[in-house]
Amino acid sequence: MSDHDEASVTPRGFAAMDEQRRREVASLGGRIAHARGRAHRFTPEEARKAGQKGGSQISRNRKHMAELGRRGSTRDGTSEPSEEAWT
Repeated sequence: MSDHDEASVTPRGFAAMDEQRRREVASLGGRIAHARGRAHRFTPEEARKAGQKGGSQISRNRKHMAELGRRGSTRDGTSEPSEEAWT
């Protein structure tokens, strides 16, 4: 085992920032990348293909999909366990 204990590690960089500051820094980086022409913008067709690819990968995991079906979801899109999941 190393001399450094995981509990004594002090967060640095993004890990040390609060969520609001992380968002500000990430947003600034995105704006700069777009301004310099180095950022990629998905076309609707590219986005559609990426969504289909991700959807097909996740749906291969039958156990995961069954769990999602059992849990259901709320109107706002967040998942909450259904009553049946606890019984």
